[in-house]
Amino acid sequence: MAGVYISWPFCAQKCTFCNFASGVQTRDLEVLYALALTAEIAAHEWAWNPETVYLGGGTPSSMRGETLASVLMGIPGSPWREATIEAAPGTITPEKIAEWKAAGINRVSLGVQSFVKSELARTGRRHDAGTVEREIGLLREFGISNINIDLIAGLPGQNEAAWRESLAWIKRLQPPHVSVYMFEVDEDSRLGQEILNGGVRYGAADMPDDAAIACFYEIAVDELARLGIARYEISNFASAGFESQHNMKYWTREPYVGFGADAHSFDGARRWQNIETARQYTARFHAGESLRANCEDAVPQEEKFFVGLRLMNGIELDESDWVRFGPALDRLFDLGMIEKCGGRVRLTARGVMVSNEVFEEFIAA
Repeated sequence: MAGVYISWPFCAQKCTFCNFASGVQTRDLEVLYALALTAEIAAHEWAWNPETVYLGGGTPSSMRGETLASVLMGIPGSPWREATIEAAPGTITPEKIAEWKAAGINRVSLGVQSFVKSELARTGRRHDAGTVEREIGLLREFGISNINIDLIAGLPGQNEAAWRESLAWIKRLQPPHVSVYMFEVDEDSRLGQEILNGGVRYGAADMPDDAAIACFYEIAVDELARLGIARYEISNFASAGFESQHNMKYWTREPYVGFGADAHSFDGARRWQNIETARQYTARFHAGESLRANCEDAVPQEEKFFVGLRLMNGIELDESDWVRFGPALDRLFDLGMIEKCGGRVRLTARGVMVSNEVFEEFIAA
């Protein structure tokens, strides 16, 4: 069954580590964007009823209740098997949760990133650990227990003691799903750009090195496993039965359609993407122009490897895979980056830490 992704690229503030096409915008643009988004959904020709919906951003938890209801009203298939909204801690109220439930939301992904005050201050986040604890309590009071917490390994000033403090909060709060992302330096975030320029703003001069970040990640793998939160994808961990049903579609190459700025879609044969920014998206819509930025044919055999190998249970190989990728597979086996498990092939612990290098073997082959 297919899924739907909805982009809401508006935030109250731009975090230093964020490299998404989102940010602080005017209220006028937000209103025009909501009109365009609702119209794009209404104009879509549905070949199937989706079973999952995911609202990402940005900060979709900042959406007004009437806007959320209007947007989701255009998506068939309600009640969906899973409907997730990303939320910034500090934005959740009883009124909002009631609006989310009425609109069909049954899963919340909290962009916590850290429970350590000094780390949060440097990144521009406005919440603290107590805020997260209160809001998770509210969600559970309203019957939403399917909750994810995002954490980032490698924030400025982070050390092992601080990282373990954040993991201790996971033990205390017991969410059924945790995402752990290792910070990557790139020019699309303010922090990344500052590091590349050799600057000191945003804590750029106080970054943990790659070895420390890898250590933090491995500590998380072990600690979460002890809590019964098992790694099922490189960055994602869940208690049994709480794996993200929507995100699994990306890794198993099931179809999904995206709406809004920078939203991606896949129908099983083609991939396409909407124009990147909210301003461009809105301008194109109101000018009657195409919202698509590009469209290309999928490459199933390559994608099988660089998407499917992200899953910890790996992929099944057939004869055609060995014909095309035999030398690459042999090389990766010899280097200890992949291994056989029954009839499947999966990343080893070493392979996970250099997964991008592994995936390049199949893109370039």
